[in-house]
Amino acid sequence: MLQFINQLLYKGVQSISPCLLCGIDRQQQHSLCNDCWEQLPWFKQHTIRHEQNILCAHHYDFPINRIIQTYKYEQQLQYQNLLAHSLLNLRLPKVQAIVPMPISTERLKDRGYNQMLLIAKIMARELKVPVWQPVIRAAQHSQKGLSRIERLENIENQFQIIPAEKRKYKKVLIIDDVVTTGSSIHALNQALEKLGCQQIYSACIAVAGTK
Repeated sequence: MLQFINQLLYKGVQSISPCLLCGIDRQQQHSLCNDCWEQLPWFKQHTIRHEQNILCAHHYDFPINRIIQTYKYEQQLQYQNLLAHSLLNLRLPKVQAIVPMPISTERLKDRGYNQMLLIAKIMARELKVPVWQPVIRAAQHSQKGLSRIERLENIENQFQIIPAEKRKYKKVLIIDDVVTTGSSIHALNQALEKLGCQQIYSACIAVAGTK
């Protein structure tokens, strides 16, 4: 009941709030006016990284690149609804759970939140599936100066399965903010396969290097 009331209050505030980009027209469900929403750098295609098909909402261009940066590093959490709906606007596969990209404890302490977990919770409510976090991430070290194979090994070693995790899902969706090489998604995919996941899909908000 409380959640229903909160949703009504949120929709009421949203209906009189200005667009987060132009500040002129009223927000729609995705926190932007319809014109700003349609003018985002939409991609809505798959990109292949490490032999994986990753469904991507946008090109990593303005204003999405700036929105992601401020949301991720400057605590501009008002953008979480926009970014979540960018993913929800895609033709997502039907899955049993959403797996947000994990971040290390050090980054969590520094940032104060896992940006993809917040987005996963919004998506989970809309899609009526649970958020699943069966993998933790160890300290994230710089990849500078490493060969391709060394980078992959470095990232794969960062992802650790939680031994006490009892829930099992066969069909899951990994979500991340920006895909460049795809190595983090590849490493998380490997960990989920060890947990028995049989159908693992991936989606990201923006993709870099497609032009």
